[in-house]
Parts: sequence; structure tokens; C-alpha cells
Amino acid sequence: QHSERVAELCMIIGKQLGFNSQQLEELKLTGLLHDIGKIVVDEAILNKAARLDEGEWRNIQRHPVVGYRLLNFIPGMSSIAASVLAHHERWDGTGYPRGLKGEEIPLNARIVAVADAYDAMVSFRPYRNSLTHEQAVEELRKQAGTQFDPCIIDAFVTNIGKEKDFGAALAKQREYFGLQEPIYPRLVVE
Repeated sequence: QHSERVAELCMIIGKQLGFNSQQLEELKLTGLLHDIGKIVVDEAILNKAARLDEGEWRNIQRHPVVGYRLLNFIPGMSSIAASVLAHHERWDGTGYPRGLKGEEIPLNARIVAVADAYDAMVSFRPYRNSLTHEQAVEELRKQAGTQFDPCIIDAFVTNIGKEKDFGAALAKQREYFGLQEPIYPRLVVE
């Protein structure tokens, strides 16, 4: 469901930026497939409730490269593959895997980075509580110009309040995860 929510958030941002239908379709696919490389990451690492050690963190950091390699083999997917590769790059150049900076990062990757971060912040994780919408937006604003493209943050913040359906979906998600929180730690593979 994370990838579906990221894709939906990407569409909100893309519409605010004036993307045409073809650009929106590519952006949606990028959002849906951004974490496909996690298929090679051990589930115990993905679900770990404690802080990751250095080896586990390096394992997680491989997922954009793996996703790129998987998607780049499919005809017509090279642009999506490039954005999947770059979705953990940072506006200030301190991201991974290549240390791209600013507009060197594909636009769709910059959009996915914001959508991915927002969804991660407002969703339950075994290692921390979820943030409210307001807290997550404030955190995104703080990271504009360092982690995130400030123009993408502006587009996101401007339009997220206008999406009535997204607010309802977010409430439903919180209800679902609220029901799951007490049992989720027991489901973590050790």
C-alpha cells in the first residue's frame, strides 16, 4: 500500500506542476515502482524495530540500484529506471547512490522523494510512531533546500489540502494501522 500511496501523492504534485497525462502516467509508474529493488532486502531488515547496523543500512541502500537494473531491462522503462535509481538522492548532493545534486536529479525522482518521505512520516513504522499531517508537512518544509527540491515542497504543500479524497484515505490508513500497531511487532521476523 505504501507504493500506491506514494503514486497517489506523486500525481497530486504532478498535477500541481502542470504535468500532461503522459507525464502523469510515467510519474505514477515511478511512484508505484520506486521501491521494487527492496525485493532483494531481507524482510527482517525491512521490519526491524531497532536501529539498523552499518551492514543492514548498506543493504537497504542497494535497493535503488537493484530497482534500476530490474527496470532498465524492460523496453520503454529507462526514464522510470533512472528516477527509481535517483529517488534517494538529496537536493544538497548528500544522498545516494550517486551523490547527485539539485537539478542533476531527475524531476520524477525529486517528486517521489517528497511523496515517499511524507508517506513514511505519516505511516506506522515498527521503530517509531507516525507523525500527524501537520508535523510531516513541517518536517518537509524544514528539509526544503537540503534534502528536497524547494519547488516540489511548495507544489506539495500548496495542493495537498485541496485533495479531499487523499484526506479520507489518510484517515482510513491511520485507522487500519491503529488497529495493527499492537500486533505488528510480533509479526517482525527475527
